[in-house]
Amino acid sequence: MKQPISLSGINSRYKRFSKIPNFPWISLLLLFIVAAGCKKVTEEAGTKGICPIVVSTTPASGATNVLLATKVTATFNEEMNPLTINTTTFIVKQGTIQVAGTVTYTGMTATFTPANLLAANTVYTGTITKGSKDPAGNAMIEDYTWSFNTGTVPTVISTDPANGASNVGFSKLVTATFSTAMDPATINATSYVLKQGTTIIPGIVTYSGSTATFTPKVPLTPNTVYTGLITTTAKDAAGNALAANYTWSFSTGAVPIVISTDPANGATNVALNKLVTATFSTTMNPSTINSTSYVLKQGVTVVPGVVSYSGTTATFTPTTPLAANTVYTGLITTAANDAAGSALAADYTWNFTTSDVPTVVSTDPINGATSVALNKKITVNFSTLMDPSTMNGVSFLLKNGASTIAGTVSYSGVTATFTPTNALSANTLYTATITTAAKNVSGNALANNYVWSFTTIGLPVVPPILGTAAFFGVFGGNAGITNQGLNTVINNGGIGTTAASSLITGFHDGLTGDVYTETPLNVGNVTGGIFTAPPAPGTATSFAKASQGLLDATVAYNSISPASKPGGMDPGAGELGGLTLAPGIYQSASGTFKITNGNLTLDAKGDPNATWVFQTAAGLTVGIAGPAGARSVVMINGGSPKNVYWYVGSAATINAAGGGIMSGTIISKDGITFSTAGNATQTVLNGRAISLVASVTMVNTTINVQ
Repeated sequence: MKQPISLSGINSRYKRFSKIPNFPWISLLLLFIVAAGCKKVTEEAGTKGICPIVVSTTPASGATNVLLATKVTATFNEEMNPLTINTTTFIVKQGTIQVAGTVTYTGMTATFTPANLLAANTVYTGTITKGSKDPAGNAMIEDYTWSFNTGTVPTVISTDPANGASNVGFSKLVTATFSTAMDPATINATSYVLKQGTTIIPGIVTYSGSTATFTPKVPLTPNTVYTGLITTTAKDAAGNALAANYTWSFSTGAVPIVISTDPANGATNVALNKLVTATFSTTMNPSTINSTSYVLKQGVTVVPGVVSYSGTTATFTPTTPLAANTVYTGLITTAANDAAGSALAADYTWNFTTSDVPTVVSTDPINGATSVALNKKITVNFSTLMDPSTMNGVSFLLKNGASTIAGTVSYSGVTATFTPTNALSANTLYTATITTAAKNVSGNALANNYVWSFTTIGLPVVPPILGTAAFFGVFGGNAGITNQGLNTVINNGGIGTTAASSLITGFHDGLTGDVYTETPLNVGNVTGGIFTAPPAPGTATSFAKASQGLLDATVAYNSISPASKPGGMDPGAGELGGLTLAPGIYQSASGTFKITNGNLTLDAKGDPNATWVFQTAAGLTVGIAGPAGARSVVMINGGSPKNVYWYVGSAATINAAGGGIMSGTIISKDGITFSTAGNATQTVLNGRAISLVASVTMVNTTINVQ
């Protein structure tokens, strides 16, 4: 049973509290109320007391971002018995684990000092147990418990340069970025150090945002490893330090150098239109390659020009041609930096001298050339820019013996072109001359006339008469001939094969009326007759005529082959479409000819006997896919399809999409195909389609034998 509290006891307690400055008398009432709830404490002296309570803690209950080095304190409402304030009555836990530490007591405050730093980002619970008593033996009514949360340990989340980086520029500012805002006072030359081996690099440390920057006082050394160090003296705004020192390393690159120039140092006879280049040992920063870092001088005078950069090469393009017979100096300054920001160790200079006399550096045709095309334009390239007004019929001459060839002269870049008014004569020696009337833009003339000669191609010999093969508009070797469509017709000639008559399909003989496997959808008219081996309507007589035709066609095929007619040109690299060709021999270098980029035009230049021979070791393809894909061979200025011959080493495909007008006698080894099944557009051949081995297939095709 609780006993009443005497006034003398209250007065005794008040005397102790009255030691607290400005302690109000009204507190007596509060103490009395508190004492009313206190349990009886029995001592030998029989005194009764007021229970102690915790009035404040550090950290406060619910506190966050508490420093890891924090000492935990609890302040009581009265003086306590120090013997009762210990690690049994003052406990700090992390979950269920008790934190090791020491407890001290002074005044009215108990202090728990952890043996180690508190863990980051962790909830801790402090407890003052009922074992805590005041000097009168009064215990706390119940345990006092509170919690708090530590902050996060700052870390270095990135550096620039990164760890292991190479080719770092010599003027690099070295930065370290933290995971949180740091205390700027702790970011200094003590907490942030840059070293080369064990040597500390002098520099200035600054801090902004969450990034510390080390600015070396002198440029870094090339090809050197550096180590950055952030120590644990660096603390965040809450006072938390890094858990451990942070280190990283990087290496600087090599100093960029100029490894070559064009013109080279000491070069002479440099063209007046020369683009002056400098090539570096490494990729440069394009923004630093400009008219400040790259200069060309004539003496002390800066030459006007434009600077460009690509790859590892800087190019100086003079605004006007260089002066003749003049020394120039190129200069690359240390303002030129590589991609890492490293500059040249020193300015780089070199000299060269321009030529005082223009020269001819090349011609087309070259001197001594043979088999030059009859429609050839004669060109000459100079060593320097020439005065266009001096490029004319006086300075550029073409002669056949003593006769001057009429033509026009044009000039562009460093190239002069002579275009004959008429086609050159076949198998003829021509002499071209650039006279000393040709001058460069500085007014300097060639030292001497430049003379060269070439010989034109001879006109091809007309192949031997086709013999009996000339009669056939279509010949299917020993494999037959097929028609698909209602509008196929052979005009002015017949068709033949050494195969049986059953291998002629879709035709009727316009002379005899004999039918060769025609259907309602496949009807072809042969005005000159059909010649095959038996059975009927083939006969021994028709077979003999077909056999002789095949023999004569084989002779003609061999007579127009590259072996018999060598020296052919390939003016379109296998593509004849879009070209206009003079009479001559044309041989595909790749083994195939195509007419796909447009029509092929054959210009006879007024010669009715002009002849063309086209040789391809493999295939011939005319036309492309699609309704507008047909291509034609067009004859102009007196040209005739009867003088056009196609030597095809394998097979020929003529306008597979239908349409178009093909010209010439096609002699192929492995077959010929005109159009494709289903095409209604008429395909035309002015000439002959002769296959030596394989069949010939036609879809709505007209053959006009010439």
